[in-house]
Amino acid sequence: MKTLYSRCAGLDVHKEEVVACVRLVGRRKVGREVRRFPTTTRGLLELGDWLERGGCTHVAMEATGYWKPVWHILEDWFALVLANAAHVKNVPGRKSDVNDATWLADLLAYGLIRASFVPPPAIQELRDLTRTRKQLTREIVQHAQRIQAVLEEANVKLASVISNVLGPSGRRILQAMIAGETDAAKLAALGSERLGCPRAALAEALTGRVREHHRFLLAQHLRTIEQLEESIAAFDARIEAALAPFQDAVERLTAVPGIGATAAQVIIAEIGNDMSRFSTAGHLLSWAGLVPRLDESAGKRRSTRIKKGAPWLKPILVQCAWAAARKKSSYFQAQFLRLKARHGAKKAAVAVAASILTTVYHMLGDGTCYHDLGAQHFARRDPNKTAARLANRIRNLGYNVEIRPAA
Repeated sequence: MKTLYSRCAGLDVHKEEVVACVRLVGRRKVGREVRRFPTTTRGLLELGDWLERGGCTHVAMEATGYWKPVWHILEDWFALVLANAAHVKNVPGRKSDVNDATWLADLLAYGLIRASFVPPPAIQELRDLTRTRKQLTREIVQHAQRIQAVLEEANVKLASVISNVLGPSGRRILQAMIAGETDAAKLAALGSERLGCPRAALAEALTGRVREHHRFLLAQHLRTIEQLEESIAAFDARIEAALAPFQDAVERLTAVPGIGATAAQVIIAEIGNDMSRFSTAGHLLSWAGLVPRLDESAGKRRSTRIKKGAPWLKPILVQCAWAAARKKSSYFQAQFLRLKARHGAKKAAVAVAASILTTVYHMLGDGTCYHDLGAQHFARRDPNKTAARLANRIRNLGYNVEIRPAA
């Protein structure tokens, strides 16, 4: 096997130390040298100096939970390769820190490591912001569910008559409860006139047994939610500032059906705006886990479930797909309805999500704007097949039909 890199290194990164193996190709044999370094800044700088003295040009490491500090210090010195741990597994039973570092160095020397996508620093910072905002949003949902649990324990059926307990009307009612108000009629009067439920039904739902214990819990959850909302507002402002260089891309992406401002921000944060990192749209879809897995044995396909991966990107794309499926007279709605009849709604949504990401790839890569193909795209693509399908439907209803081309 041809050696691509004669002087390279493999790093086995841990929380407190890094095990480094330098692989040097001599005239007749391969030499290896292994050393351990602490993961402090001084230790990583010593690691860089040692690798530089060894003449290393390429360095590989696994994508464990501690790779980022090592990457940030060494990226200005060497060509770094980040490996997916699932792709570089060694032979079972030969697991040690030294063996792992040596194995990475050998794989790198022969070019057998498929490098993971590492975005530039600006995109990494934006990714940290959008992911943290998502986590804060999840915490708000958790506290809203806990508020609902407290109300149910007090036999207050507020969620049965109000769709959003944390809306303006719901918050006024909760704050009055926390202040000690027990009269259901007075609590119901705090609801907005635009609520869909009658005041009598609202008062009936608010009749319960709210104790001081419940008021304390409601106050703590509501205060926590307000603090989280303030943090999210600060993150939104920070994200807007970080997105200033990519504002044109965000505006063009929001023209795609189903993609809103928040979804466009997440997409840019996850894949960046430089599509040269992905050779084709299919590579991007595979990285995002939106293609069927390849699981074949003895000539039989055992599973076609989509691949795992991109836990931050895939959910937002599927959400966009559900929204795009409700866009009337659009290509994505036509695709969703076409696939839903044969494969079900969930698989159709995943297919639409893949189409949305393909559209994003070409828009960012070519610098173009979105142009909808229309709801009649599939009919125009093969009119004979469409006519035959409609004729079969008429025949199934018990009528005779003959198709002839128009003059």
